[in-house]
Parts: sequence; structure tokens; C-alpha cells
Amino acid sequence: MTKPVAGVTGAGSGIGAAIATELGRRGYHVVLSDIDLASAERVASTLESAQALALDVTDAAACEALVGGVVQEHGRLDVWVSNAGISKMQRFVDISSSDLKRNFEVNTFGVFYCGQAAARAMIALGTRGSIVNTASMAAKQGGVPFLADYVASKFAVLGLTQAMAYELAPFGIRVNSVCPGFVATAMQTRELAWEAELRGVEPDLVKQMWIDATPLARLETPEDVAKVVAFLASDDAAFLTGESISVNGGAYMD
Repeated sequence: MTKPVAGVTGAGSGIGAAIATELGRRGYHVVLSDIDLASAERVASTLESAQALALDVTDAAACEALVGGVVQEHGRLDVWVSNAGISKMQRFVDISSSDLKRNFEVNTFGVFYCGQAAARAMIALGTRGSIVNTASMAAKQGGVPFLADYVASKFAVLGLTQAMAYELAPFGIRVNSVCPGFVATAMQTRELAWEAELRGVEPDLVKQMWIDATPLARLETPEDVAKVVAFLASDDAAFLTGESISVNGGAYMD
């Protein structure tokens, strides 16, 4: 494989699909993984050089096996993007232990398992690679309504990103994260409905609240996030590691 190889989890829709598409446009062979294989295959079919694989990121052995298979097939792994994530909006006092556990399993443990597998492969290959984790604007502030378990899981991603960056720097592997804001995806559509119900208002009012909270005065697109991920994967970010880049139109500034 002469093309650089990039792996993207949760690539069957939303931000993950946009990241895979942007990396493909920039010359990568993209390995798209998703728990919904059919969705990943649909996105992969639109790219010049890509393949789709099924992956449950909560299964550490499966993450290791997928990365190992990619390296065996292509002989390289240059970029890894841990993007798969979930959310469910409810009041803090109503969050069940099973919901809390599930949020951490996907949003935090999945990032850990995939990042560990990718790092092991890059070290073995001697690759000065880039790992990018998808966090959230909710990873930097607690003032996010009805998402306490999600907030906690994403705060953990920022700490993990810094720890990974510190330990992997001697191998020339950079690790950063992106923190999107109000992104127009299917996941956001669900959150609009949930928040509207919890507030007792119409979804359009919640949507306008989100826009009003964003100084650039529009909802974010998946492509807005994808372009920043592509930057972090590139040599233009060669001296950037351990950072959590806010990509939210100014909705949260730090």
C-alpha cells in the first residue's frame, strides 16, 4: 500500500462519515469501521480508496484484531481517528447505572481500546503517526443540560488524550482531540427531541437556542469537524500534541 492508511471508527454516519470522506479526499486509503457495517459500506463505496469493517469499540480484542488485520493487509497505519460515540439525554437524577456504564464503555473505553491498538501498531512499525480522538464541547464544561454521564465520559477523553500524548511522544506519535459543538447530525436530531421534551418546548425552539448560543450563528456541520481532524492528521500539525481543539463556532471558548 503506497497510500497512507487512516482508520476511522463510527464512520458509518455523521461526523465519522465526514472525517472518512475528507481523509479520502486528501489521498488516504480509509478503513471505515462501525458497529453498523452496512452504513460503513455505503460511505466506503463513495470513496476512491476505502474498505469497511464491522467493529464494536467496546470489545478490546476486536479493536486489536481489526488494527492487526489492517497492518497485515496494508503494511502500515499512519492515522487513527477514534470517533465512535453515543449520547442519551436525561436528568442527572434519572440516569441509571446501566446508562452510565454504557456511555463510558463506548465514549471512553472505546477510545482507550482503539488508541491502544493503534499505538501498539504504530510503535511496532516505527511510524510517526497521528491519533485523533473525538471529544466534545461537553468535555470542557459541566454546564451542559441533561448529559451528565456523557459530560463525564468526554471529560475523561481529554485526560486520556493528554496521557496518550505524553507517553507516545518519544515514539513520534502525536495524539490530539477535537471538541465539536452543536453539530447537525442524526445524533443531534435525537438530542433536539430529547431536550425539547425535557424542557417542555418544541424542538425548533431548542434548535434556535443552540444557534443563539453560537457566535458564528449557525449549526456546525460534520465537515467543519472533519477538516480540523484532517489538519491534525497532517504534517501541518507536526508540533501539536496533547491538545483538545474546540471546533464549535465560539459556543465555548477556552
